[in-house]
Amino acid sequence: MPGLVRVAAAQIEAGQDVAANLAACLRVIDAAAAQRAQLVVLPEFCNHLSWYASRAQARELATRSGDAFLTAVAARAARHGIWVKINVTFGYDDGRTGGTNLLFDPTGEILAQCDKQTLMGAENDFLDPAVAEGPVLDTPLGRLGMYACMEGVISEVTRGLTLRGAQVLLNSLNSFALDEADLHIPVRAAENKVWVVAANKVGPLLPADQLPAIAERLGVPPQWLHGAGESQIVAPDGTVVAKAPRTGEHVIVADIEPARSDDKRRPDGTDLLASRRPELYGPITEPPIGRQTAPGAPELPVAVVRDPGLVREAVLGGARLVVLPEATGSPETIARDLGGTGAHAVATVVENGVQLGILISENGIVARQPQLHPASRAGNRIVPVDLEWGRLAIVVGDDALQPETFRLAALADADVVAVPFRAQEPWELALGLPERAAENRLNVVVSTPLEQPAAILAMSPDFTLWTAWQGPFTGRISTPIRTDVPAGTPLGVATVAPAQAANRMVSRQTDLVDGRPWGLAGALTK
Repeated sequence: MPGLVRVAAAQIEAGQDVAANLAACLRVIDAAAAQRAQLVVLPEFCNHLSWYASRAQARELATRSGDAFLTAVAARAARHGIWVKINVTFGYDDGRTGGTNLLFDPTGEILAQCDKQTLMGAENDFLDPAVAEGPVLDTPLGRLGMYACMEGVISEVTRGLTLRGAQVLLNSLNSFALDEADLHIPVRAAENKVWVVAANKVGPLLPADQLPAIAERLGVPPQWLHGAGESQIVAPDGTVVAKAPRTGEHVIVADIEPARSDDKRRPDGTDLLASRRPELYGPITEPPIGRQTAPGAPELPVAVVRDPGLVREAVLGGARLVVLPEATGSPETIARDLGGTGAHAVATVVENGVQLGILISENGIVARQPQLHPASRAGNRIVPVDLEWGRLAIVVGDDALQPETFRLAALADADVVAVPFRAQEPWELALGLPERAAENRLNVVVSTPLEQPAAILAMSPDFTLWTAWQGPFTGRISTPIRTDVPAGTPLGVATVAPAQAANRMVSRQTDLVDGRPWGLAGALTK
């Protein structure tokens, strides 16, 4: 197993001039080699702008085995003795055209390739999704896994690669979204405790001559349709160890230790992967059936209450849902404080050694949700509760660490998730729970002990470029509206949007929940 490995992420602009795109690829490979990188990752769709007149044109312009584009990249890898991960459109002999990751070894041979499993928006018009999951490659640099862009906006692909042993994940992006850099990229490192090397585009992501007209139709400033840059290298704790600027061709490097990824322990010694419950995750690997319940209410006032003596104040102030931390308050007292308001509260109790999330009304406990993780817990599924404003799921304690838990809640058509939780590492609140809201379109109310920060994460109607935004375009496509409740603050209030949980279309033809790569997610249940 290697010790330190020097890796690089290179961001480039790639347009409709294939020769210019190839020159940019070779230029950054040279620059990475000059900085003594052993591996360099390039962005998605390096060979041609992902904009075509037809599926036939996309196939015509795709790379092929042994063509001039790939031969030149292979020769440059061999010249420098460097590993190169690139993403291109690739034409297969059977007629398929993939968004394809290729890994060149230091001799210039293609060691492995895999196609993008989840296509984004118009990519569905031109490309074919993967028919097989991507490999995990045991190399002198460590165990490597490859993915691309939209596959990192949801959790299944990166979790599957991790479960199959990957230590370093290589991500090629073609994204204008700012939340790639500050949420989706680093969370995949932290939640899996692996390294991530991610390379994004810069420059126009649409034909330059058509960009102003397209931007006008979409109602966004043209500069927001440029690649967002900020390529980065992220450590297994979610720390960004190197980051490129938002604009301009750039190569970043960092020395990483792949073996760090083999330690999946949290500070209390629990192992993130060993505490999973694969037998519970079957619905994630089954065909989508679409949302089965009607959307919830447009608005729901909620409160995080860390002092049980403030429950009455919160509900008299208008909160319809109150969430308390683990082991805070007695059900009887909370029920009394809810009297005459019609509000509900979520708290926890321990029964027969099992921690339960409990839903309380003025009449007492009306629902129980056993903790699911680790396997010694008694719970076997997430069972949401229908209330007058929508559907509520309760995620208890360490269940909040597993992306699969929230995916199950989304598949059960939850609108709001209450999370009594105690954090151990910074990423859990900074990245993990915001991503659980973002990748599932779930409103999430997180109540932690008073000495920790808490948060209320609400879904915004400003979610996709394909609908008119109510506010100014921010460049963040799925990041929830976050209301922080600072440590030491006993009461925090905000409004969430249950109805927005039904709006899962992140782009045309791309549903965050039903578009998951369910058919290739078998590693999650093994």
